[in-house]
Amino acid sequence: MSSEISPQSPHAKPRVAVVFGGRSSEHTISVVTAGAVLRAIDRDRYDVLPIGITTDGRWALTADDPDRMAIVERSLPSVEQIAEPGTGDVVLPIGPGRREVVYSEAGSVPKDLGDVDVVFPMLHGPYGEDGTLQGLLDLAGVPYVGSGVLASAVGMDKEYMKRVFTSFGLPVGPYVVVRPREWEADRGAALARITDFADEHGWPLFVKPARAGSSMGISRVADPADLPAAVEEARRHDPKIIVESLLRGREIECGVLEFEDGARASLPAEIPPVSSHDFYDFEAKYIDSADGIVPAPLTPEETARVQELAVRAFDAASCEGLVRADFFLQENGEFVINEINTMPGFTPISMFPRMWEASGVSYPELVDHLLQTALRRSTGLR
Repeated sequence: MSSEISPQSPHAKPRVAVVFGGRSSEHTISVVTAGAVLRAIDRDRYDVLPIGITTDGRWALTADDPDRMAIVERSLPSVEQIAEPGTGDVVLPIGPGRREVVYSEAGSVPKDLGDVDVVFPMLHGPYGEDGTLQGLLDLAGVPYVGSGVLASAVGMDKEYMKRVFTSFGLPVGPYVVVRPREWEADRGAALARITDFADEHGWPLFVKPARAGSSMGISRVADPADLPAAVEEARRHDPKIIVESLLRGREIECGVLEFEDGARASLPAEIPPVSSHDFYDFEAKYIDSADGIVPAPLTPEETARVQELAVRAFDAASCEGLVRADFFLQENGEFVINEINTMPGFTPISMFPRMWEASGVSYPELVDHLLQTALRRSTGLR
């Protein structure tokens, strides 16, 4: 798919730091995703350094053991379970031109773990997918897979994502945002504004954290009496919430990859309704493994249209590397974009890899393509 890039550090093969875990509520899903990537990376072409971020933010060396990073009998893994023994921390360099990673432990001389050529940041949610880690890597001058600071932040914040899409002429559904100060100052007024929104656009509503993923903290609300609890549940994950009206129609997803000549879209997929769940929530996605339809049963015209919109969304948010764009195909035949995900679920059974598999790109090829794309790209402003 892409020409091989020579590493800038002196070792023969590019060295990949797979960074995963993190402080967000999507910690365990990040661990699962990283396990799949570690399994797929071609060790004949790349050296690999797995680095886990614990739930309290500590960077740790971890076992390079994908089997310990999977969901087993509904039990979710964590970085703490696979961290190497000891209390030391992994430290990245700060400053362009230095790519060595250091292991530092109290009372011991810091140990140089060698240079890193590229980072594969398999983090979902705040403190990783939202531009924070991307900014750190730009400061360090280390290339990384995926979007930069701006696109990562826009892709994480559902409010500003929709504002960007609207400014570029992409169709979005009705929504209202409740910011922390508004809720803390006058909950009654905030709830009244949400109720007015529902009276205009109809019940049920979806109450969501504005900056979270994997369907964490989302509630489907059909009764005004249930609104306060739904808002508080969303605020457990993010003090800013977004409330969206129900969009009736089919859930369609489309993958986008960056190539040297621009972004290209995959064949789309459809997420059918899950009878045992009110919506496509965390349990349906990761525990009960709701199965998507790949490729989606769309007309050629519908497929072309959603692919066009997915690439437009990728470009509108200044994305790089990869994106999964999520849509609703409404009963009137029009597509509405719901959101983009700049680091989508990435296990072999996740929708993004499955869509590209159906489009002729295998999972190992997908991982290699993303690494090679990142190695080609400069850090900082571009």
